[in-house]
Amino acid sequence: MKKYVTYRRVSTAEQGRSGLGLDAQDRDIKLFLETYSDTPLEVVGEFLDVLSGKDDDRPQLAKAIEMAKRLGAELLVSKLDRLSRRVSFIANLMEDPKLSLRVAQMPYADKFQLHIYAALAEQEREFISKRTSAALAAAKDRGVKLGGMRDATMKRNKVVKANAQRRADKVAGLIIPLREAGRTLREIAGELNNAGVKTARGGAWQASQVKRILERLEAAA
Repeated sequence: MKKYVTYRRVSTAEQGRSGLGLDAQDRDIKLFLETYSDTPLEVVGEFLDVLSGKDDDRPQLAKAIEMAKRLGAELLVSKLDRLSRRVSFIANLMEDPKLSLRVAQMPYADKFQLHIYAALAEQEREFISKRTSAALAAAKDRGVKLGGMRDATMKRNKVVKANAQRRADKVAGLIIPLREAGRTLREIAGELNNAGVKTARGGAWQASQVKRILERLEAAA
């Protein structure tokens, strides 16, 4: 019987975004099992990491890998970047002769092909990050102010929330690409500060403020 250990990973900010949330990963894994897997099959373990910090903090992935190797099962993920966004980490998994890996969205890909894809994806994320940084620098040169929009005289909660959402939407095009490129909350805050983008109160960005913006965007999605 074919055995699988499934692994899913989301961050707090990713859970509501199409293509990255749990529902999308569940859909892809189910489609693979129903369409591409040998039968009979059994899912012997299911693991989930919900992250809010560094990409390296994946305790459930370690357990999933251990179980897959111990039971001779295949480790199944929906997308390759659910394992990691770093090609070096994925390369180490590929080199483990005791671990068999399958990616639902690439059902026929072997380890060599997955390694190439991981390297190309890392290059793409690096390019996106550099492109976004260039856009931030250009906005700074033009004197564009993306923060400081809060009107201190507003007292009604509805108005305050509406303004907060508008501010979140305005910086979304800068913050989300950096997050999807694998930048941490602290790194995103640093990019915004380096580009001269101010917060709503005209101050410097902190990781906690970036997190609140991402959560607000998620809630509005």
